[in-house]
Amino acid sequence: MALQLAGLTSFFSGIDFVLIFQLVSLALVVLAGPAVVVVLALRGGDM
Repeated sequence: MALQLAGLTSFFSGIDFVLIFQLVSLALVVLAGPAVVVVLALRGGDM
């Protein structure tokens, strides 16, 4: 059990969470533009 836990710990310590957070943030910003266009189209151009 301790060996499995050590492997799991080393797996999570190898992940760069800052990079993942930056990529998720970038994806949200990139998807926000088309989402606004879709909302405007559905509402007939009125915000």
